Amino acid sequence: MNRILLILLIVVIPTLLFAQMQHNHPMSARKVTKAIAVLHPTKDKNVHGWVTFEAVEKGVRVVAEITGLTPGKHGFHIHEFGDCSSDDGTTVGGHYNPMTMPHSAPMSDKRHIGDLGNIEANQEGVAKLDYVDSKLAFEGEASIIGRGVIVHEKEDDLKTQPTGDAGGRLACGVIGVAKK
Repeated sequence: MNRILLILLIVVIPTLLFAQMQHNHPMSARKVTKAIAVLHPTKDKNVHGWVTFEAVEKGVRVVAEITGLTPGKHGFHIHEFGDCSSDDGTTVGGHYNPMTMPHSAPMSDKRHIGDLGNIEANQEGVAKLDYVDSKLAFEGEASIIGRGVIVHEKEDDLKTQPTGDAGGRLACGVIGVAKK
């Protein structure tokens, strides 16, 4: 009897109290509606920027501004891991593809979730993007929260498997929950 009481006091009751605290935590009831990735350059590069993701009626609005690029198109993808710890950005893994679809264009029905296509830099090296993506989500199997964002050195050809032949990685960021 004393042993059961001791187990209740030491294990069960604190566990229940902790679970109740988590349930009452202000963030636990909030649905994610906005996320952000701040892009930092990979080794010996000078590419910086940010990408916001915001839930809208027909999907997720993607807005980006990236600087330090060479003029022209650059592949732009969400990758499977939110780990930008390597100096070349390879620790983010491959394109985020939980549905095992082929690499394609962002408006294609059959594509990697992470296929955001290309961003195009002007003569000053600045690229801006603003569109709504119907495949992105903040929850479930296709959730982009905690994934990596990569800006590539070359244009994504939107067909070469599995990467679009977009070349090396110029900048890396991790998608995190943003304040509304």
